[in-house]
Amino acid sequence: MVELILVQLFFLILLAQVAAYVCKKIKVPPVVGEILVGIIIANLFISGYSLFTILDLSNPNSIPVFNVFSELGVIFLLFAVGLVTPFHELRQVGRTAGLVAVLGVILPFFSGLALMFLFGRTTLEALLIGAAMVATSVGITARVLKDLGVMESIEGRVIIGAAVIDDVLGLIVLAMISGIAQGGTLNLADIAVVAALAVAFVLVVIYISALLPKVRTSSPVMSALKKRKPRKAWSPLPLALLVCFGLSALASYLNLAAIVGAFLAGMLFAEFRDVWPCEEKFGPINELFVPFFFLFIGIQVNLGEFANTAIIVLRLAVILVAIVTKFVGCGLGARKLGARSAAVVGVGMIPRGEVGIIVASIGLTSGVIGNDLFTVVVAMSLVTTLLAPWLITFAFNRRNRPKKMKGVDLRQL
Repeated sequence: MVELILVQLFFLILLAQVAAYVCKKIKVPPVVGEILVGIIIANLFISGYSLFTILDLSNPNSIPVFNVFSELGVIFLLFAVGLVTPFHELRQVGRTAGLVAVLGVILPFFSGLALMFLFGRTTLEALLIGAAMVATSVGITARVLKDLGVMESIEGRVIIGAAVIDDVLGLIVLAMISGIAQGGTLNLADIAVVAALAVAFVLVVIYISALLPKVRTSSPVMSALKKRKPRKAWSPLPLALLVCFGLSALASYLNLAAIVGAFLAGMLFAEFRDVWPCEEKFGPINELFVPFFFLFIGIQVNLGEFANTAIIVLRLAVILVAIVTKFVGCGLGARKLGARSAAVVGVGMIPRGEVGIIVASIGLTSGVIGNDLFTVVVAMSLVTTLLAPWLITFAFNRRNRPKKMKGVDLRQL
């Protein structure tokens, strides 16, 4: 059995790396290629057999291994995102980023709820689709801004700050839905309890994160650590893993999503990244485990669902609403920057990327949604991710073009 798992690991990692390499060459986020490989494995048939069957991935003895790899992948992914977003930096992004984030959550969430009710879906399904439409992929947006060389622009800083706040708010919503789903019932009392528990958990960790800079400045131990030359024999990675697994386990114990704890653990540990840097050490871990999460996201996609006429209409509606509501909501939040800059911020917040897919995966595994709605969210996440580089580039080019007044080019004045 070990030989079978090793062969499966060989082919899965090989296919994921080839897909990521091709995507980088054509300037598409690697996550798209990894998901597409998973879709191909599950849906491409050779002589009547899918690659899923040929690789014997349906073997009960190998499934637990890949489930664990997938779960670890998403936990490490959210921890890594938290590592580069310490809480003290969130406080520096200003009111504009906060307003962009709040409007970028409210409008998509309630629009998603209304859309799902219009299509006759249940309240839990509507809540989860709304949560999937809330988040913005910090990683994908940051990569695009960095490639354009506009990370330090006012629009770039607002987008990144708002995207991080978006994810925090989205994780609170996801924690509430996860808790309600595990409870098996839906009433006002359950919603109130789960909401209070989720908010309390997040706020306690954020409060601790806010206190850490003050504790550090007044702590002689931390001052000594900062001045002391780091010893090569000691690595902060084990401590980072302990914090990550500890808060993830605590979140799961409270019937919240483990990724909520992982993200907050990253934010918490990020306060010490100047004395305990571990982003580079986490890189190889993410390169190993994260592709498994996206591979198995793709494997769970049934292309047969894409042929369902009713689902096609719903999928197009969700994609359209997801794009329009983020653009309008976030653009309104940034309106004081000017119309063109507000448009830049609006399109910069559109990509859902891995965050929307994570929400969909949790919804599928918890039984909140079926495979039909799962494909809807995956399609929405992929389309918004693929559109992001072109939309952001177009918006920045438009912002940089000189304005015209009464038909006169300002360059001539």
